Amino acid sequence: MPARNPLTRERVLGAALELADREGLAGLTMRRLGKALGVEAMSLYNHVGGKEDIIDGLVDIVFSEIEVPADGGWKPAMRRRGLAARAALSRHRWAVGLMESRRRPGPHTLGHHDSVLRRLREGGFSVAMAAHAYSVLDSYVYGFAQQQIGLPFDTGEQAAQVADEILGRTVAEHYPYLAEIATDYVMKPGYSYSDEFGFGLDLILDGLERAVAAG
Repeated sequence: MPARNPLTRERVLGAALELADREGLAGLTMRRLGKALGVEAMSLYNHVGGKEDIIDGLVDIVFSEIEVPADGGWKPAMRRRGLAARAALSRHRWAVGLMESRRRPGPHTLGHHDSVLRRLREGGFSVAMAAHAYSVLDSYVYGFAQQQIGLPFDTGEQAAQVADEILGRTVAEHYPYLAEIATDYVMKPGYSYSDEFGFGLDLILDGLERAVAAG
């Protein structure tokens, strides 16, 4: 009879991540996590301190998925980091709103923050400007992710259907500019709300570049 794969903290967190991604944090309970791993819930406490400890670990996993390039200029590095962060939050929707909330951050969380600040400081940002940049970049990344999660569509086709339903309520007659952006932009083939992220991110990075150049 083959030996059973031993329970470890890494296995517990891996199963918790799958459960949270599938059902959200509300569906992540010690009982259900134990069932997913084929053990009694009490066995989990030999490896994690409880649900809050698990969430700390899950947030740390998400940060480990967000690349901060170690070479090249600060601007392309921050762009790649922003795109990676939005992609990670799209995969782990439960994490939006929790990324900066942990009082016991893990090594990936701390390392990520330190790497971002290092790239900015080595790129010519003062301490104060680095703090400003980090704040505005994260506000945009997290805010966009939260807004995207709340939209009543996921794909361009679904967006066109929603726009068509709204316009069907005589909206075009009373709200012409809303109708215009729906028909001339959102309902066009190939539309993806995700594409808006890069446009906004570039605006922010261009503004930061000018601010640093101005001293």
